[in-house]
Amino acid sequence: MSDSPRQLSLNAFIHPAGHHEAAWRHPWTTPERLFDVTYFQEIARTAEAAKFDGIFFADGPALRSDVEHGPAGTLEPITLLTAIAVATERIGLIATASTTYYEPYNLARLFASLDHISNGRAGWNIVTTGTDLAAANFGLAKHPDHGDRYSRAREFVDAVVRLWDSWEDDAIRLDRENGIYADRSKIHEINYVGRHLRVRGPFNAPRTPQGYPVLVQAGASNDGRAFAGQYAEAIFTAHQRLSDAQAFYTDIKSRAAQFGRNPDHVKILPGISPFIGDTEEQAKALEREFNELTSPEYGLAQLGALTGTDVRNLELDAPVPVELFAAAGDVTDNKQSRLQVIAGIVERERPTVRGLLHRLAGARGHRVFAGTAEQVADTIEEWFTSGAADGFNVMPPYYPGGLEIFTERVVPILQDRGLFRTEYSGRTLRDHFGLPRPESQFSGSASAVQ
Repeated sequence: MSDSPRQLSLNAFIHPAGHHEAAWRHPWTTPERLFDVTYFQEIARTAEAAKFDGIFFADGPALRSDVEHGPAGTLEPITLLTAIAVATERIGLIATASTTYYEPYNLARLFASLDHISNGRAGWNIVTTGTDLAAANFGLAKHPDHGDRYSRAREFVDAVVRLWDSWEDDAIRLDRENGIYADRSKIHEINYVGRHLRVRGPFNAPRTPQGYPVLVQAGASNDGRAFAGQYAEAIFTAHQRLSDAQAFYTDIKSRAAQFGRNPDHVKILPGISPFIGDTEEQAKALEREFNELTSPEYGLAQLGALTGTDVRNLELDAPVPVELFAAAGDVTDNKQSRLQVIAGIVERERPTVRGLLHRLAGARGHRVFAGTAEQVADTIEEWFTSGAADGFNVMPPYYPGGLEIFTERVVPILQDRGLFRTEYSGRTLRDHFGLPRPESQFSGSASAVQ
């Protein structure tokens, strides 16, 4: 066991022109480059130069309905990360893909290919897809309900991991003299049969450098937490308050232990979206500058989609109706975790509609922080050392400058405090996260392709 001090994990969450919804309107951004691969390669190299663990792309298989007032539509992330892989050397590459709208075999191939191409830097952010906009794109009359999506997701991950494991590590022999490429006894059909899925296998490629890509998850509902405790190796989450983050952290680590897993092998990574200035006043002025660029129509569309209610007629300078969040439930009925985060803001702060839209404009319910580089480092250290986080998803309000300022000003402070690496110690995403390389579950099995 290593005696080295615990180290932060930092990911750059790449989101079009930035995580503030009005970032594309600000002169510091270049929204005309959002379909230019070199834009994302440059961002990835900035994060890699600062020794970040990984970069991360969210995704959904549908065009958002609010395209009129903000960038919508993105490059497919696994393809994009493959292009980024050849422009970088060490940084992890995490993409979102849905268990509802893929099939296990083709998704397993995509991520295995990314892991091979990148020499072991791939991660899969597992989602069940939270919006019903996708259903019609896949010939479905409606989006499957929450429980069915998670039931399918469990089967899906089980099947995908078994596919990745179906070649034992020493299956390839490369025996030129005897003409034997692979040992058939070490390549296994998986014969997976569930309620939702049937997959025979075996996989059509050997195990990847990491054994298989890192499994990442972002759901915080009760179903999502149970799923994370069983499968996730890194968890992206949203919290406004330290106490809420601590409770989530403790809950997930406990759930992992109940599944017989090492809680240290589950990394909890809340989002933080920092406005950074030379002074706190300057940082807050910058945040106000961005908020003043927001379109109320866009914010109301986002709020309406979240609450399932038509909110277009709300008076912007009137208090937010508390009943708007009646469907949020509580911690015992936690089906809509992001809605609960926002309901908590409304309950504690009683904002106007305009004020709430400004709060959500920053990072869609993730924590927005405006302050100096030292203050940003202080809040990261506080959450890291007080049982609330193993690291953070850094969500710059604007790209590329917001990430550049974070890497130039905040990262050196964290390094000086001994909280973050100054050099990479490994080559894979598992190395960066401090995760073990899993063995094939078929190792030593008598069941093989004949």
